[in-house]
Amino acid sequence: MRHIVAIALLGLLAGGTALASERKSERDARMDTEAKLDKALSGYEQDGPAVSCVSQRTLGGNKSVGDAVLFSGNTGRVYVNRPAGGCPSMNLGRTLITRTTSSQLCRGDIAHVVDPVSGASYGACGLGEFVPYKRVRNRG
Repeated sequence: MRHIVAIALLGLLAGGTALASERKSERDARMDTEAKLDKALSGYEQDGPAVSCVSQRTLGGNKSVGDAVLFSGNTGRVYVNRPAGGCPSMNLGRTLITRTTSSQLCRGDIAHVVDPVSGASYGACGLGEFVPYKRVRNRG
């Protein structure tokens, strides 16, 4: 009987250690995303509150920044979108494909990450709110 209790306790300890390691890994990933975003947004400042939708006509391109997606605008503005569950990386030439019935891209829209050459899919994410940033002008 003591062996069963000892094995159960070892199992609980191992599970607790794995959970702590997973939490540390998630925290490190969030910190990595924040560092990457800080670098990508160097020279920009937030320009108002988060919005639920943006006009697709004002968007130029997008790229992965850690777990976030950075949408560049053709008006000099950029939007940071943080999908609640993260989004697959768009490195190695992958691109974001969205299908919407309106002229706007909105919170909750599903974005698919694909390789445009092979058509291979790397997953999808539900978009979050769009936080606008504008370029800081030199005051000098």
